[in-house]
Amino acid sequence: MIIAIDGYEANVDKRVGIGRYAYEILRNLSVLGKDAIENKEKIQFRVYLPEKPKIDMPKETYWWQYRVVRPRRFWTFLGLPLWLTMDRPKADIVFSPTHYIPRFTGIPKAMSIMDLSYLTYPQLFRKKDLHQLVHWTAYSVVHATRIFTISEFSKHAIIEAYHVPKGRVIVTHPGFSMDTPTMNQEIHKKYKCKPSYILSVGTIQPRKNYTLLIEAFAKYCENTNNKETDLLIVGKKGWLYDQILNAPKTFAVEERVKFLSFVPDNDLPSLYAKAQCFCLPSLYEGFGLPVLEAMAAGCPVVVSNSSSLPEIAGKAGIYVDPNDPDAIAKGLKEAISERNSKEGKKRKELGYQQVKKFTWENAAKETLKVLKEVGGEKSI
Repeated sequence: MIIAIDGYEANVDKRVGIGRYAYEILRNLSVLGKDAIENKEKIQFRVYLPEKPKIDMPKETYWWQYRVVRPRRFWTFLGLPLWLTMDRPKADIVFSPTHYIPRFTGIPKAMSIMDLSYLTYPQLFRKKDLHQLVHWTAYSVVHATRIFTISEFSKHAIIEAYHVPKGRVIVTHPGFSMDTPTMNQEIHKKYKCKPSYILSVGTIQPRKNYTLLIEAFAKYCENTNNKETDLLIVGKKGWLYDQILNAPKTFAVEERVKFLSFVPDNDLPSLYAKAQCFCLPSLYEGFGLPVLEAMAAGCPVVVSNSSSLPEIAGKAGIYVDPNDPDAIAKGLKEAISERNSKEGKKRKELGYQQVKKFTWENAAKETLKVLKEVGGEKSI
């Protein structure tokens, strides 16, 4: 059978969020494809891109092929549908690891939805982005044969919002895939912060609730008379971020809050491992991959008691009300004070066990299983 894949989101330089998800699914599908060929299965993947594949994308073979097509600007409306129609033999199914499926093609389609934060918190999105997310996703849901999502929380939200049968929505939890290089014992010097720091990771946007985190950090420092700890926020600028960037000055901690923008993957394990704790008090998360990364590095995690985060952190998490800066400050204090205690070491071990439940290989296996079912196992 022939599986066509929209590789647009996977083929970028700095992968976060849906880009990271798309890349890991493709990378693991390529491994599974090799195994299938060795087992004499007749399967071929065609990955469509608006530009040549990045150097770390899976290598091309006779069963894993790239199609570089144009135009990029009208990708789901023109470029991708046109080539899906022209290519022969015709694909049995097209998989878009994004919220949007290609228009104007009768090939069975599968898609991925990370979360529905744009419906729950529309005020946190730019009008242009919100319009696209609301209307394009609604169209895609109606025309997709299967919908992949990344948590049970998101599955229930999709079923409720779009009134689709539960059998059409498949949960494939993201995995943990960070390499563990030699730890940089002085990683704080590279990023010009104090040796003692609290870490948060995620795109700079309102949904991440960074303004309240910064307010909570200021309260924590005042309540504990802590003058030796910084707050590091790792993430590129997203949208509606001016209030977030001004928050350190608002709460009089401008010298102690560092926005690090994008950090290379090989630095993240050291940043997690050396942090006093990791905090993600998001208003809404479809999954929360940085929580896994922090637990894998043995870092205590303070997370919201809502959306998917309890599903991800399990018994290892310290849970807080994301709308209450005092509660977040209390969570920070609890995580840091118990870090080296018996209770802290227990949480650390629970975190290690929790991480083992999530692998990209399992996510890709379930994805491929469903794609085969929908594609009908047609021979090429």
